[in-house]
Amino acid sequence: MDKMKGQQSIQLDRAVYIVGRASVTGKKEGEGPLGDKFDIVCEDPMFGQESWELAESTMQKKAAQTALEKAGLSPSQLRYIFAGDLLGQLIATSFGVETLDVPLFGLYGACSTCGESLALGAMAVCGGYADYVMALTSSHFASAEKQFRFPLEYGNQRPLCATWTVTGSGAFILSGKRGRVRISGITTGKIVDYGIKDSMNMGAAMAPAACNVIAQNLRDFHRQPEDYDKIITGDLGYVGQEILLELVSEQGYDIREKHMDCGIEIYDQKTQDTHAGGSGCGCSAVTLAAYILPLLEQGTWRRVLFVPTGALLSPTSFNEGQSVPGIAHGIVLEHVQ
Repeated sequence: MDKMKGQQSIQLDRAVYIVGRASVTGKKEGEGPLGDKFDIVCEDPMFGQESWELAESTMQKKAAQTALEKAGLSPSQLRYIFAGDLLGQLIATSFGVETLDVPLFGLYGACSTCGESLALGAMAVCGGYADYVMALTSSHFASAEKQFRFPLEYGNQRPLCATWTVTGSGAFILSGKRGRVRISGITTGKIVDYGIKDSMNMGAAMAPAACNVIAQNLRDFHRQPEDYDKIITGDLGYVGQEILLELVSEQGYDIREKHMDCGIEIYDQKTQDTHAGGSGCGCSAVTLAAYILPLLEQGTWRRVLFVPTGALLSPTSFNEGQSVPGIAHGIVLEHVQ
């Protein structure tokens, strides 16, 4: 089997299964349409800690422990953890997983980190370098606002194109041992920059990168949108979704009937005042763990293309007037009989 497919994709020649999953969220996410599907919903946004950053670390640790418990594993059985978050130097991750005492690859792909961690974890298992690995990521509304925009105490106004950073952490355990969902292919994204400089309009910044991955995946695997039950982006929201659909149509594909966005699914736009939808590393991660994977496990969906999307900005780059490049990573997920 040719492992390399087209320009940006690979096809795994050894089955890699998702054998454990967990989702931990905050109160607002628990009040949304998917609230009854999450493993843990914490009413306290501080998660019992003294800072937003420690709260996010605690949430990530809870997700990791829950995934291990559901898979019937101990931390010592993990060969590697592939993990990341939105904070500088990945401090939510480093302080969140340190007590697990497992070798760590710290990753930053902004809100696309869930896809990046799944891709690299699957490659490690497929290559025979690990029996079990964990893909883990998180975001927290307050820690993200504090770093990228304004402290909550400012009470600043949010434009309608803004998305709401999800307070959530998703953990996934990958293995070569048989499960009900497998990762069969990966399409690694490129950095795509359309010159967007509005840090409040993440959907517009990320949509071109999502288009690149979706179109390239279809070309590399010689597929049409109809070959997927769903094509699922991570964090585009309502604004980014419309941009994506137009950009993909320019590539010769109509995905309107197949497309779903985690940032749209996780909140009720009308009642929760989230404007354009949800975003953040935790958005696609908890939606995958709580909503997408169960439908694949049941066989309701047979094959989906999961495409978390990220905006590659920092406070420094934004304050220096730089644009906001986007990146996305595609994971092909399939039901196993």
